[in-house]
Amino acid sequence: MIPLQKNNTCRCGCQGKHAPALRINKIGAIAQPGTHPAGCCSEKTPLAVSACSTTDSCCAPKTGEHSHTSDDGNAEGSPGEDEPASPLSGSQQYSWKVQGMDCPACARKIEKAVSGIDGISHAKVLFATEKLVIDAGFDITQPVQNAVTAAGFTLQSLDKPQEKPTAEPSRLQEALPLIALSVLMLLSWVLDHFNPQLGKIAFIATTLVGLWPVLRQAIRQTRAGSPFAIETLMSIAAIGALFIGATAEAAMVLLLFMVGERLEAFASSRARSGVKALMALIPDTAVRIVNGKSETVPVSSLRPGDIIEIAAGARLPADAVLQIAASFDESALTGESVPVDHLPGEKVPAGSLCVDRLARLEVASAPGNSAIDRILQLIEEADERRAPIERFLDTFSRYYTPVIMLMSLLVIIVPPLAMGLSWETWIYRGLTLLLIGCPCALVISTPAAITSGLAAATRQGALIKGGAALEQLALIQTVALDKTGTLTEGKPEVTDVLLLNGASEGEVLSLASAVEEGSHHPLAQAILARAKTSNPLPLTAQDRRALAGSGVEGLVSGRKIQVLAPKSVAENSLTAETLAQITDWESTGKTVVVVLQEENAIGLIAMQDRLRDDAAEALQKLKALGVSAVMLTGDNPRAAKTIADRLGIDFRAGLLPADKVSAVTALNALKPVAMVGDGINDAPAMKAATIGIAMGSGTDVALETADAALTHNRLSGLAQMISLSRATRANIRQNITIALGLKAIFLVTTLMGLTGLWLAVLADSGATALVTANALRLLRNKSK
Repeated sequence: MIPLQKNNTCRCGCQGKHAPALRINKIGAIAQPGTHPAGCCSEKTPLAVSACSTTDSCCAPKTGEHSHTSDDGNAEGSPGEDEPASPLSGSQQYSWKVQGMDCPACARKIEKAVSGIDGISHAKVLFATEKLVIDAGFDITQPVQNAVTAAGFTLQSLDKPQEKPTAEPSRLQEALPLIALSVLMLLSWVLDHFNPQLGKIAFIATTLVGLWPVLRQAIRQTRAGSPFAIETLMSIAAIGALFIGATAEAAMVLLLFMVGERLEAFASSRARSGVKALMALIPDTAVRIVNGKSETVPVSSLRPGDIIEIAAGARLPADAVLQIAASFDESALTGESVPVDHLPGEKVPAGSLCVDRLARLEVASAPGNSAIDRILQLIEEADERRAPIERFLDTFSRYYTPVIMLMSLLVIIVPPLAMGLSWETWIYRGLTLLLIGCPCALVISTPAAITSGLAAATRQGALIKGGAALEQLALIQTVALDKTGTLTEGKPEVTDVLLLNGASEGEVLSLASAVEEGSHHPLAQAILARAKTSNPLPLTAQDRRALAGSGVEGLVSGRKIQVLAPKSVAENSLTAETLAQITDWESTGKTVVVVLQEENAIGLIAMQDRLRDDAAEALQKLKALGVSAVMLTGDNPRAAKTIADRLGIDFRAGLLPADKVSAVTALNALKPVAMVGDGINDAPAMKAATIGIAMGSGTDVALETADAALTHNRLSGLAQMISLSRATRANIRQNITIALGLKAIFLVTTLMGLTGLWLAVLADSGATALVTANALRLLRNKSK
């Protein structure tokens, strides 16, 4: 383990506040489809609350798990650009905490430094969580540490926690180099005012003091494979200015450069503050109960099944199941400010604050698989999915900087050699052009805005997986919404039971619940809940199987029992009176299923789901943004029409999963479409959409594969998310205009001899400061 070192200066030239080292474990990959035994998973919970380990869970996507109405929704990522890479077969994954990184450019430099090491198949620096992840065929720990250290950064292994954490430097310590250089600059100016000769010597000394760390870093970056870093340009400009006697300008170049880097570091720190706060929610220790006695243990030692105690005012170290009733403040995860009252047997997410009493809980998540870890994992994935414009600017800057250096060289040598003009004048102008051409402002223009936009979205309870998804959201003109669990609460209740052919209500409900046992479909849960109230001793069914687009069937005591949608029942199985009753119920927005025993109908069960309280308001906000909405559901047309009319939107009903894909594809051909859902069966439709959005109450699979998620589970967040993405897109274009516009103006004035080194570096640092400040405006975007 390399001990964590605290530096006042970022190794890429930036300075800023560095977060203490924290462990982040990678969440396992989603399990492959397989048998889904009853009761293997917890019920659907919000993103921040879910604790189901996708590595061990049997809840992988399963076609046709249940489909009375095919109304489950699922979000499937669609932009698909810069997808997070998983370890290659036969390789191992190594991860480290990176210290001294305060700008996205630092991440690229580290990647470049380690990518050439033999044995490494993939390397990625996750700037948001300050983490280096490498896939390699064998242990490459020492070469990676050597390469990163040579590049000017420090690594700490996440597998070996620090024995003695280093105290975090104060803001004064971080600003000390800038303060020292400012004082030296002031003293030099005073000396120059009274004695020009001494003043010139003082400016030279000030330049050398400021140049040393910048030049050292430039040499490191050149050795690491980044010869055209900003430190290289600043070093050349400062040395060149000293060479021609412009000592004051040389010192000012370095001072203004340091000011610009401090501003950039501040912006990065602000943008990452939400992630750091999320990391800090997990305590270092926990109180575990063993044989009736309490002991304080590290959180990393907790395992599922352990019993822990949480005092009032303490935070939960892992996802856990309550053993006694208690209230928890979950606002840090869900955005809900009101404490939530939990009953025994309910799951509470890690990071929740115990409000009212000493609570005893059973740990439900393994280390690295808690709700906090899942969100951090999603944030890390988002960090890998860069926006297309960001990737373009990153590539553009690789060629831009060498071209600018070549132009500066030509400006220096062509006029004196070709036209006999003054060498001193054109060396000065060439150095000025070199500083003006520095790509710092251009390079940071996009990542600064995207990082701020993603951070603002997180504060509003929306998790957007990267710049690519953020940019796609800004283009959305149509939103397609699943019905059950998206527009409705997803908690239907049995409202009516119609008995047929002499069956009793208890018999109908018991037989229906027997074949529905183990299903997580909302309609199945409604039948099971109603059956438990009338028959505490449920029946058991064998050979249960889902019928895609129809329902479910199984054998109970050797008899074939089916629970089907009315459209899937043979016409001669239902009388005219029964069909009339079905029509009547469906016209009021209810969903009806038919229970059959040996192909004979023995009862009808009608269920109804409530619309979300904010559904109508959310759709109105979308309309105000110029975004149209359409409901896609597998429910019957009459029930769908009732809900669509109440909300004032279009609808498509009676859709199977394949039909939803066709509907989304057709809509997407006209306008960019976002598909919003919460379940599994709509995954193909999500993939067909421009972007997929999961509700926070959705299944683990939906939340893992979506491009964005509403963690607070409120539909009103849709309009906020789209509005924020549009603001971010506009902000990016403003930043690019500022960066390129200022450079174009000063390029002309430099060649005309109107601009000196002072204004040149001020143009670069000023442009960096302007784009940074402009990007930070996005953090003020509040949830309304």
